[in-house]
Amino acid sequence: METLTGKTGLALEVVRRASLPPATSIATAESCTGGLLAALLTSVPGASAVFLGGIVAYSNQVKVSQLAVPGDLLERVGAVSEEVAVAMARGVRRTLGAQLGVGITGVAGPGHSELKAPGLVYVAIASAAAARCERLTDDLGREGNRHAAAALALRMLLDHLPATAAPREG
Repeated sequence: METLTGKTGLALEVVRRASLPPATSIATAESCTGGLLAALLTSVPGASAVFLGGIVAYSNQVKVSQLAVPGDLLERVGAVSEEVAVAMARGVRRTLGAQLGVGITGVAGPGHSELKAPGLVYVAIASAAAARCERLTDDLGREGNRHAAAALALRMLLDHLPATAAPREG
């Protein structure tokens, strides 16, 4: 598991890359992380230039009302699923008007949820063109699971964002 310093460094690099011309706006939808990803991003000076905001959607009601996650999807596959993580990422992107949306849903633990084990977390990133989702399965304890999910989201954002500014046309 990455240290807090490591995650702060990842957040700094995400904000730096997202700020490169043309800037890329980011929004987050978090369930089991409870706003941890948003907190890491906003700990970086200048994050307000690219981070639009986040929604902590801990309950299914908030997933439906604020993120437009279909209720029948939640009933069919459960909140802790790849499909719901992607729907959350797409929903927060639309709701807040961001270029990139991040959705995180899982079981922080202790204990099971929907018969799914602690440590099972899905992290999705959505743009206008596509969505991608990754899964964590190791139970690192409640705080460890939350931090591992936030770190994965930061790494996924880094994978999506260019390391250098786009060349100018003309």
